[in-house]
Amino acid sequence: MRVREVFAKTALTKTAIPGFDYCLNPFMGCGHGCRYCYASFMKRFTGHKEPWGEFVDVKINVPYLLRKQLRGAKRGVVSLSTVTDPYQPLEKTYQLTRRCLEALLEYQFPVNLLTKSPLCLRDIDLFKKFNEIEVGLSITTDDERMRKIFEPHSPPIPIRTRTLEILSKEGVKTYAFIGPMLPLDPKRIVSMVNGLVNEVLIDRMNYRNKVKAIYRKEKLEPYLEESYFHFTGIELKALFEEKGISVTMCF
Repeated sequence: MRVREVFAKTALTKTAIPGFDYCLNPFMGCGHGCRYCYASFMKRFTGHKEPWGEFVDVKINVPYLLRKQLRGAKRGVVSLSTVTDPYQPLEKTYQLTRRCLEALLEYQFPVNLLTKSPLCLRDIDLFKKFNEIEVGLSITTDDERMRKIFEPHSPPIPIRTRTLEILSKEGVKTYAFIGPMLPLDPKRIVSMVNGLVNEVLIDRMNYRNKVKAIYRKEKLEPYLEESYFHFTGIELKALFEEKGISVTMCF
């Protein structure tokens, strides 16, 4: 893993993503290195030659820049993060996400946070002080074999569901992001997160050209068919709604 400390030009960026006003990415690159990650397109703008997942730029001045921007920014929902995991392994050392949350808390900007890591539990003390915050865990499959194929450096799925359980018990508003839908058993994944989340978001695999060789190697091609995403998405939605859990389909 190549790690560089860099100075960013800005911290808070306006976004057109529905439901959010700003995005905040304390890192460029991600140590989780998920093999389907759409954010690898960022290499076109950064000039990195290393494969996605083998480099991280640590934006060491982001908390300072954020505080400056917040003084004059219109209040809006901040997505943390859109092209990196805010709680990837390097966050344990640098604490950029925590320091950014401290700044956002001073101005009570609403926050939507998405991660794959239990490291977020470190910051429960901050979460509980926000008037508006949602903390989500990506639950892309119920099958650890699939997780190891597509997300080899990310935390196991049972650890993520346990993280949701702890957050929920602490009174933090939680959601699960089932996206992209890897090969999964709808009934099993619903049972895994039932009672742990306020909401579920479901999305398909949108980046087939990057990963179809992996699917082919593992003999998983049927899971890239439109019919899989359509019918599995419908089943997931129905099963979650039977449990009284709100569902948003992202496709």
